[in-house]
Amino acid sequence: MTRFATRMLALAGISTLTISTAMAGTVTVWCWDPNFNGATMELAGEIYAKDHPDFELEIVDFAKADLEQKLQAQLASGTTQGLPDIVLIEDYGAQKYLQSFPGAFEPLNDKIDYSAFADYKVELATVNGQTYSLPFDSGVTGYFYRSDILGEAGYTEADLQDITWDRLIEIGKDVKEKTGKELLPLDPNDAGWMRIMLQSAGSWYFDADGNATISDNPVFRAALETYQDLLAAGISKPVAGWTEYTGSFTSGDTVSTFTGVWMVGTIKANPDQSGMWGVAPLPALDDVEGATHASNLGGSSWYVLSSSDNKDEAIDFLADVWGSDVEFYQQILVNQGALGSLTAARDGEAYSASDDFFGGQPVWQNFTKWLGEIPAVNYGIFTNEADAAVVAQIPALTNGGDIDQIISDIDAQVRQQIQ
Repeated sequence: MTRFATRMLALAGISTLTISTAMAGTVTVWCWDPNFNGATMELAGEIYAKDHPDFELEIVDFAKADLEQKLQAQLASGTTQGLPDIVLIEDYGAQKYLQSFPGAFEPLNDKIDYSAFADYKVELATVNGQTYSLPFDSGVTGYFYRSDILGEAGYTEADLQDITWDRLIEIGKDVKEKTGKELLPLDPNDAGWMRIMLQSAGSWYFDADGNATISDNPVFRAALETYQDLLAAGISKPVAGWTEYTGSFTSGDTVSTFTGVWMVGTIKANPDQSGMWGVAPLPALDDVEGATHASNLGGSSWYVLSSSDNKDEAIDFLADVWGSDVEFYQQILVNQGALGSLTAARDGEAYSASDDFFGGQPVWQNFTKWLGEIPAVNYGIFTNEADAAVVAQIPALTNGGDIDQIISDIDAQVRQQIQ
């Protein structure tokens, strides 16, 4: 067996026995996306093996939904045979796994210096004072915009610093009048905008105890009102699905978007647009206490299974490379566009470099600055259910429906689903 083996497996037809055939002492990792998560993990294994020549790493790649289905089924069955040593879990699902399967994951407080990571990433993997993840990539958000088109309307980078959503709406109206282009694409089946706006002000659908915080939440109201204002302003274009969404602004049909840092790769896949883009801080919610210009969308972290026969080695590997190696984070930033959440990495050369594609802005340095400003919230275990309730009311928002009634309907659906 090679030291670093990556098996491309589909869920169908793959038995627990097949997945558990790694030789004794091999650290097995389950993750998705071989070009991103798998590639960064493979590099980490190569680095660790330089000082640990007997180290063996096997990376098993799944489609994300298949991994989640298999992990859920395996944990629910109570059978630990066939589970990996390390598994990648999306941050939004972390609390559901940790609370639904107590004892399944290994607490790492004694092995990882969590003060070295972004606070919000630590918070979302913490239950009853114990933290279970090795924080990985961030979904720190920004406002991506076509600087050339906004420039035609008279706007510069300075005009997009520390603004509110109301001000962005004003800019959007002016840009449309002067250029004929809509400012933003909005997908009515995606509640990512709500997650971004809520966390930017340190709020969520639920409180730390899992109670719904919707009906009397001023941040929730402000986010709904802001979205409704964006729709009513005539500066957005409805899109359906990922391809239409990304195609709208990479084609120049719309001229900006607010989303996670991982969008950098998609935008830069259009080399003919080099020098035509910029990134600004996220607009802040208007007149909301605690509103900031920093938020998050997406991200994932590594977890060690308590049932692992190679638990100590798996933890040492994560702590040694993922928990402290600043140079490693420079490499995965350059090679995979992975913005890690180890705060010391921001001082590295790759993070401070300017990017000609974005008009010479120090894009990664800016994102790491915003990363440190993201308010910490507890995602709880019913984020997806709350998202569905929000999406169900988007037609009412689009049609100018009463905000009080919309909030009441969302609250009722969420409470029914989490009983």
